[in-house]
Amino acid sequence: MKKLTGKTAVITGGSSGIGLAAAKEFLAQGAKVVITGRSQPTLDEAIRKLGSDVTAIVSDAADVKQTEALVEKVKNAYGTVDVLFVNAGIFAAAPVGQITEEMFDNQMGINFKGAVFTIEKFIPVLADGASIINLSSVNAYTGMPTTAVYAASKAALNSYTRTAATERAPRKIRVNAVNPGPVATTLFVKSGMSGEVLSGFAAAIQNRVPLKRFGQPADIAKLVAFLASDDASYITGSEYNIDGGININPLLS
Repeated sequence: MKKLTGKTAVITGGSSGIGLAAAKEFLAQGAKVVITGRSQPTLDEAIRKLGSDVTAIVSDAADVKQTEALVEKVKNAYGTVDVLFVNAGIFAAAPVGQITEEMFDNQMGINFKGAVFTIEKFIPVLADGASIINLSSVNAYTGMPTTAVYAASKAALNSYTRTAATERAPRKIRVNAVNPGPVATTLFVKSGMSGEVLSGFAAAIQNRVPLKRFGQPADIAKLVAFLASDDASYITGSEYNIDGGININPLLS
């Protein structure tokens, strides 16, 4: 049974990784899907993978005016939105003591400010009973070296999620967060780490995961689709770790 039939879903950062996997899952579950991304060629490639039933709109989550334009386009095309997956995010590594203002502003601008204002601007077009899912990270809690700003942006997003869930409850709008652990996406590749550093980093992290593997974007997408569905109608203000067990015992080797 398709559990998102008749629902309109918007996925920010939907052209690759977890966002793209979520778009595939939402389509399989019967939803009408809108994806966003900062690059038209990347969105074109996503459409080739997803099919022409998906609407792709260039929009930078860090730019509030672009988000406002996005909302207007979605409203004109679909009227209301039933599912908002706030997925757009970036990662840049820097140890404490070497954090630059530019790096701070870029990560906070997309991961936190961008997420907050995506929700703020979409609230007027969300249907009563809509589901908002924020993509966070277990890094919000782990204290992993070089992730201070990234982790702080996700911790802030989780805090915002809880308050938003309380305040949107009168309209039965549910707001939840998903905290992935290590997932095989291009996020860290885009961080600027060298291939050698990335390989060593990946091997070290995988060894600490009790299930001894990286998650796949499709693993996260299935949880997101559940939270988007009416099966999760009594769930709001919650965080879901989906991390292969790494948060249970981060010192496991």
